[in-house]
Amino acid sequence: MECRPESHAERIYANLLDGLQTGAFAADHRFVDTEVAAQYGASRMPAREALLRLVAEGYLTGSTRGFVIPTLSLGEIGELSEVRRLLEPRAAASAAGNMDPAVRADLDAAIGRIRDALENDDLVGLMRANVVFRNIWLAAVGNRTLAATIARFMDRFTPIRRGTFEDARYRASYVAGLESIHAAFMEGDALHASDAMTRFMFDAEAAFRAVRAHELDTVRTPPRATRTRPEKEGRPS
Repeated sequence: MECRPESHAERIYANLLDGLQTGAFAADHRFVDTEVAAQYGASRMPAREALLRLVAEGYLTGSTRGFVIPTLSLGEIGELSEVRRLLEPRAAASAAGNMDPAVRADLDAAIGRIRDALENDDLVGLMRANVVFRNIWLAAVGNRTLAATIARFMDRFTPIRRGTFEDARYRASYVAGLESIHAAFMEGDALHASDAMTRFMFDAEAAFRAVRAHELDTVRTPPRATRTRPEKEGRPS
């Protein structure tokens, strides 16, 4: 039985969203509806519907040809980080108070995958395990609207988060912050969870700013081309 266009659109959307959340696409990847349609064996309309949905949710933005992943400026990093600091510590406190054995077991498994990915320098595995850990604790937040809002803001940082994970220093610091949050969740300590999340937010913002500033410096000061002087011809003897 042939899938309806709506089914194609939902499948394309879900697959692209997963890739965007886990950093599977390079920061300069361009999404063209006809190419996406061909990749998924669908017509252009459901592919475009999926892409426009991702635009509406802030994951993509339109360009002269197709759609691209938005690039955060230093100012946007600061503003979005401030919003996250207002929301996530409170949400973490809520989640800590709603922990049950099943959720704790899921978080233990997720942090285990994060540790394994860190030890094996598995960038893709670390990005994916990070999303799993996030989704587990957000599911324990009592306010579903708050949890959904936080997830959306977190995803805005995915491209630059990938940049921090490519640096061993920031990668280790990031995981250490998650370990502290995990410990608070295991204890069911709302105050500890809120404090750990606040520290994590400040450290993450500093890393994001450093990576973005380096990217901007690289763009402003491209490497100089090496000029080779022609050899002088020797005088005839």
